[in-house]
Amino acid sequence: MKKGPVTKKRIGVLMGGLSAERDVSIRSGLAIYQSLEELGYNAVLVDVGKDIMAVLKKEKVKLAFLALHGGTGENGAIQGLLEVLGIPFTGSGILASALAMDKEVSKKIFSFHGLPVAPYMVIKKGKKTKKSRTEKKESDKSGVFQFPDYPMPSFDLPWVVKPAAEGSSIGVSIIKEAEDLHSCMEKTFSHGRRLIIEKFIDGKEVHIGVLGDKVLGGVEVRPSLEFYNYEAKYTSGMTEYIMPPEIDEETSGIVESMALKAHHALQCSGATRVDFMIGEENSPYILEVNTLPGMTATSLLPKIAKSAGLSFKDLIEEMVRFAVKEEE
Repeated sequence: MKKGPVTKKRIGVLMGGLSAERDVSIRSGLAIYQSLEELGYNAVLVDVGKDIMAVLKKEKVKLAFLALHGGTGENGAIQGLLEVLGIPFTGSGILASALAMDKEVSKKIFSFHGLPVAPYMVIKKGKKTKKSRTEKKESDKSGVFQFPDYPMPSFDLPWVVKPAAEGSSIGVSIIKEAEDLHSCMEKTFSHGRRLIIEKFIDGKEVHIGVLGDKVLGGVEVRPSLEFYNYEAKYTSGMTEYIMPPEIDEETSGIVESMALKAHHALQCSGATRVDFMIGEENSPYILEVNTLPGMTATSLLPKIAKSAGLSFKDLIEEMVRFAVKEEE
């Protein structure tokens, strides 16, 4: 006998937003909304914009299912708004969302808890300065600017350059020649005033799904491109998914334990996805915790859940259940 919905509250599926991940968020939102409808929930789609408060009131949303990715949807801002409005929501709270989204801060927390991270450095964008008269050519009448000198990493190439607070591998580049670094940095600064340069770990990329206090399992990704970038993540057929990951039993146990520890270290709730690189001699390095993992047809968390015996609808229902439980 099929059980009914775990709540009768009107659920607003918050999607879209203004971040660079808007398109992926909409795809996640539509998939979630369809499942909620099929499960018998009273659901409505909400495209998050500057009028979000008015829309939530108009649509009489009493519980928010967050399908937002990146930006204010994932950094604790929307979570704070919902807290003020007294609307419960899926996923992690304000603090955990903010900590997880900021790669600099989360790396420091991981290190504090004994979770290994790859060697890295943080660069803040410097101010542009006008060239002096002696530096300027007589023919230059435009007030040329030059960027400040930035320090070079002390660890070996290759390097990964990424924004300090973005998701879906947006703005991520791999640098193999030192002379390419500064031009890449200026491009990455378009996504924020801080960036991270970390040592590229050549190995297997493994993602672990966590739901509440339980590890669901993992998946190894093998992209056809140089790394698991935005295109590889969201284009069907461009990545091979290995479940369970092809790593030995001991390493698998270590990585799963680390994933749960990271989930708790950031004080996460509900469903998260924890990303790792497995380097030489099966040495795992934690990359990040995703507090609002993608929920599209090619997304990793639904794949991991399916391998654990949870259908997409089952996963959606569990996420709603956690949100309702948190409210109690």
